[in-house]
Amino acid sequence: MALTKKPVTGMRDIMPEEMEIRDYVIGVIKETYRSFGFHSIETPCVENIENLTSKQGGDNEKLIFKTLKRGEKLNLETAKEENDLVDGGLRYDLTVPLVRYFSNNENNLPAPFKALQVGNVWRADRPQKGRYRQFMQCDIDILGEATNLAEIELILATSTTLGKLGFSDFQIRINDRRILKAMAAYSGFPEDSYDSVFITLDKMDKIGLEGVEAELLEKGFGKESVDKYLGLFKGIEDAEDGLSYLIDTLGSFLEEAVSTSLKEIIASVQATRSAKFELVFDPTLVRGMSYYTGTIFEIAMPQLGIACGGGGRYDKMVGKFTGKDVPACGFSIGFERIILLLMENGYQIPARKEKVAFLLEKGLSGSVLCDVIGQAQKLRSENKQVLLVHMNKNKKFQKEQLTEQGYADIREFYKEALKQ
Repeated sequence: MALTKKPVTGMRDIMPEEMEIRDYVIGVIKETYRSFGFHSIETPCVENIENLTSKQGGDNEKLIFKTLKRGEKLNLETAKEENDLVDGGLRYDLTVPLVRYFSNNENNLPAPFKALQVGNVWRADRPQKGRYRQFMQCDIDILGEATNLAEIELILATSTTLGKLGFSDFQIRINDRRILKAMAAYSGFPEDSYDSVFITLDKMDKIGLEGVEAELLEKGFGKESVDKYLGLFKGIEDAEDGLSYLIDTLGSFLEEAVSTSLKEIIASVQATRSAKFELVFDPTLVRGMSYYTGTIFEIAMPQLGIACGGGGRYDKMVGKFTGKDVPACGFSIGFERIILLLMENGYQIPARKEKVAFLLEKGLSGSVLCDVIGQAQKLRSENKQVLLVHMNKNKKFQKEQLTEQGYADIREFYKEALKQ
């Protein structure tokens, strides 16, 4: 069988120019999050299959890269179903591994625990621009904090990070799963149909209000309930303060503590933010993961028409592992999309090290070579980036390439000149 030099479909090789930006961005992310008190952790890329298929990951559970059992445990002759063959899978996000990690190590962790995790995840998705089967995620989570201080800190840390990377005028959209349920209950939808209603609502930005209406009716929901439901969104759109309108209209269907908490989050973030962005209440925001229990949020770049991250509260997930619920909330930056936007806009790393290239004539050796290396080491000690490379036959083209790579200072070293 002939070897292939192309990467596996949906995965890619990353060139040095992009890698330099990725490394810098990861550095900014980690430095900023640590300034908010988050601790770096690492989890294995392979998780037990039962953890990945526990009906908490939504559609991502359909996209798992599964791993076969090994050695004596793998018996192809007696296997009758998939469970006889598979015992693990590549993680599709960082949240499930984090919760397992916390459940296993809770007694040795501070309370509340503020976790920072950066790592690759894998989904057998259909590849497209900005979406790959292997991609980096950057998550921050707070476990053990029941108050909305968790949401406020997560939003401020994430928005501060984006601001440091040069992003402005973006939006962080916020909603609450309990508000979504209250709206559905007020409209008369059966409780066991809420998820179906939310799946349709999640398409609002693509199919509009009329499209949502048509799909809900097509699903068999009563016209009275559908009309009442859509009337809420029309009322929000016409109101000066959509959240206040919704609170007044829903009445007893919505717990006062939910609306009070959301208002406090919005007011606190707006009063203390350091980046330039807009915090927007969005009653159509759903977030696909079934593990969300309360506040949910999403980063939107309206001028680009894309989302660049999101998260929310998932207070019931730890209990799936331990039998005891622990309040938890997290926010994930869409790292790959952020990098794509930076690359497309010709992003330049600020205050980068001065880059110096030494072009050496072939044949330099002994004390002469040591002298050149010594000069390079001295420059490196002065916080400069120094490349030592032999001259190519086409020196002009070589220097052009080095200039494109950011080497503004190119020095040439010849055997005869150094001997003098």
